[in-house]
Amino acid sequence: MTRRPSALLAAGVLALGLALGATGCSSTTAEVSVTDGPTVSAAPAVGEALSAGDFAAALKLPGTTILDVRTPAEFAEGHLPGAINMDVEDPSFPQMAATLDPSGTYAVYCRSGNRSGVAVDYLAGQGFTSIYHLDGGIQDWDDAGGEVVTG
Repeated sequence: MTRRPSALLAAGVLALGLALGATGCSSTTAEVSVTDGPTVSAAPAVGEALSAGDFAAALKLPGTTILDVRTPAEFAEGHLPGAINMDVEDPSFPQMAATLDPSGTYAVYCRSGNRSGVAVDYLAGQGFTSIYHLDGGIQDWDDAGGEVVTG
């Protein structure tokens, strides 16, 4: 009789360990995608900084434009599929931004989240009403297994 409870306990501990291990692995290897996976039902708040998973879900809303505000060289090294490059540190950024529709929806990112925050603040100040950015930038996107294209 003493063998059975200990065998059940060992089996329970093993099952719990496997369950926790599977959960831990899935969170670190979860992939985020520009096209696959969940979509949010409404655009995030103006200026909101989103995690990679939330960003991926939000940018799938119809009519969303993805803006990469890094340098052209950084963009060429790897960017989100379908992204448009508009370097926020380029002196002509205000003129480039003026070509965008302020009533459109924009998902903005950079390398780490700093420049995208600057771009979002600028664009929101120009009357853009649906704009948010990737907190942690393409670095967090990569860490979450997100798709990146080069060229």
